[in-house]
Amino acid sequence: MLAVLALSMGFAALNGGQRVVLRLGFATLYGVPLTVVAFGGLVAGMVIMLGAGIHSDLKVRRILRARLMEEDLEERARFVDRSQQDLFEEEERAAKENARTGEEERSGEVRIIREVWSAGEEDRVGESEIAGEDRREDEEDRREDEEHRD
Repeated sequence: MLAVLALSMGFAALNGGQRVVLRLGFATLYGVPLTVVAFGGLVAGMVIMLGAGIHSDLKVRRILRARLMEEDLEERARFVDRSQQDLFEEEERAAKENARTGEEERSGEVRIIREVWSAGEEDRVGESEIAGEDRREDEEDRREDEEHRD
């Protein structure tokens, strides 16, 4: 990279005073510095290669996408082996059986939880009655204090 930079700087320094006639086909330019022509050609070549690379890349992607779609259709149409067997049938049956018994155990647990919950609600009802009595007593005490102040 540094070598290319050094060469271009050397070229520009040695040919800075050189002027050329540039014939573009549709126009002719007189007295154009040689370094401008050289670097302009370099940049134009880079832009052309970029465009060609993008065009080629898009073409390859189209071809690959079409090939992938063809392969996918072929694989779907291909014969499926119906003689395949599960290697772990016994383990799967045991897992299903355990899942079924687990559901029965959970339903029993749910029943127990509901019973405990309903018993807890009865306790809470009693607690709320006690709390209500405490509030009434507090209000009565506050009223008595206000009466004594007056």
